[in-house]
Amino acid sequence: MGAAYHAPKIGAMNKFRLSIYEPEQVFLRNWLIEKRKNALLTQRQLAKKLRVVHSLVGKVEKGERRLDVIEFRAYCYALDIKPSDFFNLVDSMDD
Repeated sequence: MGAAYHAPKIGAMNKFRLSIYEPEQVFLRNWLIEKRKNALLTQRQLAKKLRVVHSLVGKVEKGERRLDVIEFRAYCYALDIKPSDFFNLVDSMDD
Protein backbone atom coordinates (compact mmCIF):
# COMPACT_ATOMS: atom_id res chain seq x y z
CA MET A 1 0.00 0.00 0.00
CA GLY A 2 2.95 2.34 -0.28
CA ALA A 3 5.11 4.03 2.27
CA ALA A 4 4.86 3.09 5.92
CA TYR A 5 2.90 5.34 8.22
CA HIS A 6 4.84 7.42 10.73
CA ALA A 7 2.87 9.17 13.46
CA PRO A 8 3.33 12.93 13.42
CA LYS A 9 5.13 14.57 16.29
CA ILE A 10 2.65 17.03 17.77
CA GLY A 11 3.89 19.51 20.31
CA ALA A 12 3.44 23.09 21.37
CA MET A 13 5.44 24.40 18.42
CA ASN A 14 4.13 22.05 15.72
CA LYS A 15 0.98 22.18 13.62
CA PHE A 16 -1.93 20.14 14.92
CA ARG A 17 -3.87 20.08 11.65
CA LEU A 18 -1.65 18.56 9.01
CA SER A 19 -1.61 19.60 5.38
CA ILE A 20 -3.54 17.44 2.94
CA TYR A 21 -0.16 16.69 1.38
CA GLU A 22 1.43 15.29 4.55
CA PRO A 23 2.36 11.59 4.36
CA GLU A 24 -0.33 10.73 6.93
CA GLN A 25 -3.06 12.24 4.76
CA VAL A 26 -1.73 10.54 1.63
CA PHE A 27 -1.64 7.22 3.51
CA LEU A 28 -5.28 7.64 4.58
CA ARG A 29 -6.40 8.55 1.06
CA ASN A 30 -4.58 5.58 -0.45
CA TRP A 31 -6.14 3.28 2.15
CA LEU A 32 -9.64 4.59 1.34
CA ILE A 33 -9.05 4.20 -2.40
CA GLU A 34 -7.80 0.64 -1.89
CA LYS A 35 -10.85 -0.24 0.21
CA ARG A 36 -13.23 1.26 -2.37
CA LYS A 37 -11.60 -0.73 -5.15
CA ASN A 38 -11.61 -3.90 -3.03
CA ALA A 39 -15.35 -3.37 -2.58
CA LEU A 40 -15.63 -3.18 -6.39
CA LEU A 41 -17.25 0.25 -6.17
CA THR A 42 -16.79 3.16 -8.51
CA GLN A 43 -16.62 6.66 -7.07
CA ARG A 44 -20.18 7.22 -8.28
CA GLN A 45 -21.44 4.04 -6.61
CA LEU A 46 -19.79 4.98 -3.33
CA ALA A 47 -21.23 8.49 -3.55
CA LYS A 48 -24.69 7.00 -4.05
CA LYS A 49 -24.26 4.87 -0.91
CA LEU A 50 -23.12 7.97 0.98
CA ARG A 51 -25.96 10.07 -0.50
CA VAL A 52 -23.54 12.73 -1.67
CA VAL A 53 -22.54 14.11 -5.05
CA HIS A 54 -19.94 11.95 -6.77
CA SER A 55 -17.47 14.82 -6.95
CA LEU A 56 -17.07 14.66 -3.16
CA VAL A 57 -15.59 11.17 -3.38
CA GLY A 58 -13.26 12.32 -6.14
CA LYS A 59 -12.15 15.32 -4.11
CA VAL A 60 -11.47 13.15 -1.06
CA GLU A 61 -9.44 10.72 -3.14
CA LYS A 62 -7.45 13.51 -4.83
CA GLY A 63 -6.77 15.24 -1.52
CA GLU A 64 -8.84 18.30 -2.28
CA ARG A 65 -11.29 17.55 0.53
CA ARG A 66 -10.66 16.20 4.02
CA LEU A 67 -13.08 14.07 6.00
CA ASP A 68 -13.95 14.90 9.57
CA VAL A 69 -14.34 12.01 12.00
CA ILE A 70 -18.12 11.74 11.52
CA GLU A 71 -17.73 11.70 7.74
CA PHE A 72 -14.88 9.18 8.00
CA ARG A 73 -17.14 6.87 9.99
CA ALA A 74 -19.91 7.08 7.38
CA TYR A 75 -17.37 6.62 4.57
CA CYS A 76 -16.05 3.44 6.19
CA TYR A 77 -19.50 1.99 6.78
CA ALA A 78 -20.43 2.71 3.15
CA LEU A 79 -17.38 0.60 2.24
CA ASP A 80 -18.52 -2.14 4.65
CA ILE A 81 -15.46 -1.71 6.85
CA LYS A 82 -15.03 -0.55 10.42
CA PRO A 83 -13.29 2.76 11.11
CA SER A 84 -11.26 0.90 13.72
CA ASP A 85 -9.67 -1.14 10.90
CA PHE A 86 -7.72 1.96 9.88
CA PHE A 87 -6.73 2.89 13.42
CA ASN A 88 -5.65 -0.68 14.19
CA LEU A 89 -3.49 -0.67 11.07
CA VAL A 90 -1.87 2.62 12.05
CA ASP A 91 -1.32 1.40 15.62
CA SER A 92 0.34 -1.78 14.36
CA MET A 93 2.76 0.31 12.28
CA ASP A 94 3.81 2.30 15.34
CA ASP A 95 5.10 -0.85 17.08
